[in-house]
Amino acid sequence: MSEAIRSLTYSDLQPGDSACMKRRLTLQELRHYAGDDDQGDGSLFRRLMTGGMWATALVTVAVATRLPGLGSRVLQQDVRYIGSIRLGESVEITLTVREKQDARRVLLDCLCRAQDGSSVLEGSVLVEAPATAQPLDSAEIGSLDDGISRRQLQRLLGLARELPALTMAVVHPVDAESLGGAMEAARRGLIEPLLVGPSRRIRQAAEQAGIELEDACLIDTEHSHAAAEQAVALVRDGKAGGLMKGALHTDEFMGAIVGRQSGLRTERRMSHAWVMDVPTYPRPLIITDSALNIRPDLSAKADIARNAIDLLHAMGVETPRLAVLSATEEINPQIQSTLDAAALCKMADRGQIRGGELDGPLAFDNAISEVAARTKGIQSPVAGRPDILLAPDLESANMLGKQLHYLADAEAAGIVCGARVPVVLTSRADDRFSRVASCAIALLMARENSNA
Repeated sequence: MSEAIRSLTYSDLQPGDSACMKRRLTLQELRHYAGDDDQGDGSLFRRLMTGGMWATALVTVAVATRLPGLGSRVLQQDVRYIGSIRLGESVEITLTVREKQDARRVLLDCLCRAQDGSSVLEGSVLVEAPATAQPLDSAEIGSLDDGISRRQLQRLLGLARELPALTMAVVHPVDAESLGGAMEAARRGLIEPLLVGPSRRIRQAAEQAGIELEDACLIDTEHSHAAAEQAVALVRDGKAGGLMKGALHTDEFMGAIVGRQSGLRTERRMSHAWVMDVPTYPRPLIITDSALNIRPDLSAKADIARNAIDLLHAMGVETPRLAVLSATEEINPQIQSTLDAAALCKMADRGQIRGGELDGPLAFDNAISEVAARTKGIQSPVAGRPDILLAPDLESANMLGKQLHYLADAEAAGIVCGARVPVVLTSRADDRFSRVASCAIALLMARENSNA
C-alpha cells in the first residue's frame, strides 16, 4: 500500500494491487468543494458533511493520483455512504484492484475509514487505466498531493527543489508518520536519510505502513536515547548535515543536542520556529519560540529574534519584519513583555540585532492587521504586515500556533535555529507534508550557512 502519487498503466495493474490516500476535513476543503454552489446559509456544507459528497469526491481524487493514477478516468462509481465525518477529522481512502476487464477497464474496490477505524464509505469504481505512464514534475506533484495547494510552504519546497540533498540523521523513526515523512522528503530529493534507531522497529513500522525503505541507510541502536546520541555523533563527525526528530520526546531529542559535549552549540541560544502557512495571510508567518525557551529573558529573546531573522534570510526575505508581541501596544512597567519589547527595539536601533525591522510592544490585533493598527494610530513599518511574531513566552507562542492550525486551517513546518546544523523539530501530530516542508526549510538553512 502506498501514498505516493503514481501513474500505472493497464498492463502494470494486477488484482490485489492497492493504494491509499489520507485527507483531513477542513473548512478550506469544504469551501473548495462547495465552490459557487454555496448559498452562504450553511446548507451545502451540511450536505457535504452528512451526505458524503466530500468523501465521494475524494474517491475520484484517489483514482486520479493513487490508483491507477495520472491519466486514468472514472467511468462509473457505485459507492455507499455508511458513516459520518466531523470537521477536523481525517479519513483514509483505500483502492484495491478487483479485476481487469477489456478496453483498459479496471474494477476497483473502494473503502473509506475515519481516523477511529470506522467505515465511512464503501463500494466500487470502474476506471479506464492509462495506456502509457503520465509524467508529472515535482511542483505539480506537491500541489496535487496536498489537495488544497499550500502556497507558502509550496514556494519554499520550490526553492529547495534544485539544491543538493542534505544528509539527514533521522532519530528513532519507529512510527508511520516520522518514517513516512523522512522517506517522502527523500523521494522528493530533499534529504538523504540516515535512519537511526532500533532497526527491527523501523522495518516493522515500514512494513505496517507500506513504506518503501529502498536504499536508506539504517543505523541500529538499542533505544531512543542511544539513537539521539548516535545521531549527534554523526553530525559531529561530519557524516550528517542535519537532524530530524522521529518518535521520541522533544526533551530526549534536544537533550542530546544542547549538551556541552554535543559539538552543536554556538554562541547563540537555540530556539524553535514554526513557519506557518495561514490561508488568510499573504506570506509565511514565523511564530517563535513555541518549544524550547519556556520563559525567555531579554538576552534569550534577542537570540530568538536573531535566529528568526536569519531563518527568513535563508527563505529569501531580505529584510524581515518582526513584531514583538504583548497584551498591549503601550509600555507598561507592570507587564514585563512590554519592557522587553521596547528594549529589543532599541537594541535593533543600536545595531545589536541586525538584518530586520523590529517594532513592539504590539498586541496581536495591531501586529497582524493594518486596519487595527490604523484605528489605534500606530505608525509602523511592521504593524499589520509582520513576517515574524515573537511571543512573550513558550506558552503563548505554542497556543497561538496551535490555534492557527486547528481553527484557521494553517499548516506549519517546525525547525530549530541557533545550532551548527539545521534541526527539524515537528510535533508528533504533524502530518507528512509538514515534515517534508520542514526538511525543505532545513535544506535552505544549510545553504545559507554554507554561504555565510
